Amino acid sequence: MKQNNRSTDPVSQAAERAADSTAFERFARVGYVASGIVHIVIGAIALQINAGGSGNADTSGAVAAVAKQPAGYVLLWFCFLGCYALALFQLSRIFLAGHRLKDKELWKDRASNAGQVLVYGGIGTIFASFALGRGSNGGSSSSVSWTARLLAVPAGQWILGLAGLVVVGIGGYFIFKGATRRFRRNLTGVPGGLWSKAVDITGVAGFIAKGVSLAILGVLLTLAAVQADPEESTGLDGALHTLRDQPFGVVALAAVGIGLMLYGLYMGIIRARFAKL
Repeated sequence: MKQNNRSTDPVSQAAERAADSTAFERFARVGYVASGIVHIVIGAIALQINAGGSGNADTSGAVAAVAKQPAGYVLLWFCFLGCYALALFQLSRIFLAGHRLKDKELWKDRASNAGQVLVYGGIGTIFASFALGRGSNGGSSSSVSWTARLLAVPAGQWILGLAGLVVVGIGGYFIFKGATRRFRRNLTGVPGGLWSKAVDITGVAGFIAKGVSLAILGVLLTLAAVQADPEESTGLDGALHTLRDQPFGVVALAAVGIGLMLYGLYMGIIRARFAKL
């Protein structure tokens, strides 16, 4: 990636050269592959639950399922390093964006990069915990425990309620991004034909399904805050179970499960290959 107006500071120049390394950029894309794997497995677990089976349909549950596969240990380390590489790459963008953008675009770009640092750093940490043998497939009980601790602190109820509303908003944005195909703005160099169709199918269905699951999760967090009841906060796994228990929930959960798998394909193949970095 070529950039103009580079800094004359030696440290900044060294950081830019490292961030511009083709090898570093390519390995950072493995973070998208790791995210794709997680979402495909979560979607598969959701379909399994929908069919009357069991499973923990959240990130920890997905990573635990990966760990049980042949060569799972190698895959855990591969995904962990890829997620951290992507988080580090996005962190470098926060400090180097100033040489490329101005004013409102600069802060928007930095906020987006900061969000990705948190997301992929978090996913990478979960992969690392399982790779080191410390992972726990805690499921909904972990979310309830975390919520109970938050509700016990001053203003915890307000913080949890705000977090729930933020998650609902993020879910709504995912739905909007999928319905309007704005996810294409994150891609570059996508060929026409079958590739373009694959982008639209996986992107539209995937972002909408991801948005629906996040919106339900946010509603549950908000209810936990309003009722001061940590049992209402059950994580993504609980959100998908809640969806199944609604009228026509079996059909809805099947659609979301398939959509999450398509989102995984979008992340693991489409974005990993064509993402703007």
